[in-house]
Amino acid sequence: MSASPTAPGAARARSWWGWGYSDAHPDDAECLALGSLLPGTLAAPLPVPRVADLRIGRPAVSAPDSLAHLVSEDPGTRAAHAMGKAYRDVIRALRGRPGRIPDLVARPRNEQDVADLLEWAGGPGVAVIPFGGGSSVVGGVEYRGDAHRAVLSLDLTAMDRILEIDTTSRAARIQAGALGPVLEEQLRPHGLTLRHFPQSFEFSTLGGWLATRAGGHFATGPTHIDDFVQSMHVVTPAAAGSSWRLPGSGAGPSPDRLFLGSEGTLGVITEAWMRLQERPRHKASASVAFSDFRRALDAVRSLAQSDLAPANCRLLDPGEAALSGASRDGSSVLVLGFESATAPVDDRLAIALELARSHGGRGPAEPAQGHGAEADTAVDAWRSAFLRMPYLRDGLARMGAVVETFETAATWDRIPALIDAVRTEVGAAAAKATGHTATVNCRLTHVYPDGAAPYFTVVVGGRPGDEVAIWDDVKAVAGDVLHRHRATITHHHAVGRDHRPGYDLQRPEPFALALRATKAALDPHGILNPGVLLD
Repeated sequence: MSASPTAPGAARARSWWGWGYSDAHPDDAECLALGSLLPGTLAAPLPVPRVADLRIGRPAVSAPDSLAHLVSEDPGTRAAHAMGKAYRDVIRALRGRPGRIPDLVARPRNEQDVADLLEWAGGPGVAVIPFGGGSSVVGGVEYRGDAHRAVLSLDLTAMDRILEIDTTSRAARIQAGALGPVLEEQLRPHGLTLRHFPQSFEFSTLGGWLATRAGGHFATGPTHIDDFVQSMHVVTPAAAGSSWRLPGSGAGPSPDRLFLGSEGTLGVITEAWMRLQERPRHKASASVAFSDFRRALDAVRSLAQSDLAPANCRLLDPGEAALSGASRDGSSVLVLGFESATAPVDDRLAIALELARSHGGRGPAEPAQGHGAEADTAVDAWRSAFLRMPYLRDGLARMGAVVETFETAATWDRIPALIDAVRTEVGAAAAKATGHTATVNCRLTHVYPDGAAPYFTVVVGGRPGDEVAIWDDVKAVAGDVLHRHRATITHHHAVGRDHRPGYDLQRPEPFALALRATKAALDPHGILNPGVLLD
């Protein structure tokens, strides 16, 4: 028996152990085909795990009668809320070692339900893990340790409505449990969009985006969820409150900034006023190939420092381009896209292509243009691979391969050396741990006038039974490289539990002192997402 952490009434079942939808996972034959591409994989794929094999015990606590209608003890529901969707989580589920299963799963329907659940949990010392879509890839929605008597997963997806739309100010008051497609479906009749599309869009919520400072799909301009927040309402164990709706303010430290990125440790975000945009009507896209990756980096920097503001400006290194099918000749590929709700963007694309060619770029012959235009072959291949890649990762995991992804950001002066160091040192660490040659690919996902966000993928044949230990080793080496190059431990994946060592090194000590004091004031019993951001 299994259950899905999706909104009620969803037609397709979510996978409790892996990414996305259960029916979209590679079958055994595709897993074998994937495994044949790597040395050191298993002769047969690991079986798809079953909840019935997990030996889930009775809850350590029971909710009071007044809250019982909000709480589930169902084993499948509990298993689906035990972990996120990192490689580490997937392989633990495949090996039958998912970690501590939450004792209870609560689905509050409104702010008062959230407040009542927090008040109850503080009494018996029940850890409360806020849960949106469950797509965390950094250990952000699981409990580690034994300091608490029981664990409650607080699933907010029943709170998924748009409560109010202010068309004059072009903003909407939205409940935090709204999954990406649910949110956009409610905005579409008004011709508006939040325009925030992370890779996890289908399987993540507004509250999750806010709590983790999520980055969207778009490469330049407003892309982090921070940029779209007008005000937020947060319920903490100590009190609840809302910030004012303002276009901007210089009144002291921002209340919203306190909770943006707090990852469920300081309070539960229940709703937010979000800035909206008109839906785009004009689009144009194209790809440019480069034989020299360093020159491609220079081209992207020039684009980022121009006023062209492409919506998409993804640079794929030769390995990433080959993996996605965007290139077969060893070239790096720059995927460019422009969009607008008010005016054609063909001229901007033409200027961007000319700039890219001035740095050694080649192509395309005919850029795709106009409303709803299809991208060229390389752009289309990249888009398909982008959406399919998490499922293929899970297929490789079933074959015992180790597949790690991590992202960062650094200033342009550090980017070339950073990418070289990651390729060399992380690749060597993966090869040493497994005895097999590792592939380390890189793409730039977001670009700024002063820097860029490289995203790395590591693929290597595993060592059966030791996949988690290998993953931990690779992660530690990656964190060390990032720290030495003054690159952030995370650009948009969040800190969670997996990035804590790097986060502790990155934050200034005065800020750490203030954060600890804030935690003590707002969460005096220490029940909210223990181990994330703070001990």
